[in-house]
Amino acid sequence: MAKTTISCPQCNQPVAADITRLFDVAEEPQAKQILLSGAYNLIQCPTCGYRGQAPTPIVYHDPEKQLLLTFFPPELNVPVNQQEQMIGPMIKRVMDNLPQEQRRAYLFKPETMLTRQRLVERILEEDGITPDMLKAQQDRLNLLQRLASTTPDARAEVIKQESELVDEQLLMILQRLIQSAAASGEEESAEVLSGLQQAILENTEFGQEILQQAQDQQAAMQALEEASKKGLTRQSLLDLIINAADNEVQLATLVSLARGGLDYGFFQMMSERIQRASGEEQAKLTELREKLLEMTHEIDEAIKEQETLANQLLDKLLEREDIEEATMQALPGINEIFLEVLRSRIQKARKAEDESQLNKLQKVASTIQKVSAPGANIDLIEALIQAEDEAAINTILEENQDELTDEFMQFLMNLLSQTQQQEGREATAEKLQKVYRQALRFSMKRNLETES
Repeated sequence: MAKTTISCPQCNQPVAADITRLFDVAEEPQAKQILLSGAYNLIQCPTCGYRGQAPTPIVYHDPEKQLLLTFFPPELNVPVNQQEQMIGPMIKRVMDNLPQEQRRAYLFKPETMLTRQRLVERILEEDGITPDMLKAQQDRLNLLQRLASTTPDARAEVIKQESELVDEQLLMILQRLIQSAAASGEEESAEVLSGLQQAILENTEFGQEILQQAQDQQAAMQALEEASKKGLTRQSLLDLIINAADNEVQLATLVSLARGGLDYGFFQMMSERIQRASGEEQAKLTELREKLLEMTHEIDEAIKEQETLANQLLDKLLEREDIEEATMQALPGINEIFLEVLRSRIQKARKAEDESQLNKLQKVASTIQKVSAPGANIDLIEALIQAEDEAAINTILEENQDELTDEFMQFLMNLLSQTQQQEGREATAEKLQKVYRQALRFSMKRNLETES
């Protein structure tokens, strides 16, 4: 985004800043979340130290809701006729960006919002948010806006004053805003929001609990990764799970990541261990077994449901003429299970030599690849699975060594875990396991060579 020079609202000195006046969801899907966050048009005057939002006219457009809103800051003291002259070109841009068949009457009757708060409220109303829900969400958005306009040194006190607003909902809102800002290239806004997130986590009891949970999850993942490097067996997995039995977060993390290893043989081994135990130890192991059975059942049911939804979503995308655009719009609903379903369908289309279906599926994969989460390199995983032998796998790894990031390895391990627990996928799971082990060895060897 090009820098714009504006006048500081406090001392009137010129300030260079990234200024957005048009928030068009049709042009930028993340525009809504950025506007609601309040972390936009932020300036810091080098002359007087003013920090806050620059007062600028705003046009907001959401074609799906048929919503066209305008806001002109009253503190600018601009006559109405001049306001229309300044906002007019932005409304024209909105109309020019829409195909002729999508232009509706609402475009000729923009709603004027008298305050910035009313602008936010009007957007949220269209999402079906009740007045109570609106107030609760608005209170949290107001807190984020207040924190965004506060110096980092003063944020701890503000958070302490508003600690009752710090909950899971606030952190979810904040995380979505960070992701939206990052996805749209708003680096400054993403940095500000990330700073707010860190301050909230560090200065609240709720935040400390979240940090502890994250540490527990990381500890479980590291323990599983270390065991995998040595060659994960049912016995070593059982030992890991027993050691984590008293920590709910670590236990849930291990079961989730290693669900494929909790098979009939695992539970048979555990039952034998229970029989050899006695007294309190036997009671604890029996209770743990029942808990594991319940957790794995819940995971299996959730995965089945997600696989059904993923197949339904993929079918809808393949029916669209504009597959790439439809996939971009569907990105919020795309997860690792969707990627596994997509990879499986690509493999089936290749075996069936269905070029038409394969072409459509690859359009979906290519679109996701461009904007996917780190590690979700579907083409690389597919190439590794199709490799004939270890030598071929190693050649592919050498050619794509820059792609072998920690995120890629984590994604590959999660994909292996999911495949192992699916009936009829034994051959694929075996090949994935071979690929993962070889990729892990390759990555470790490369790291050692780099360090030396």
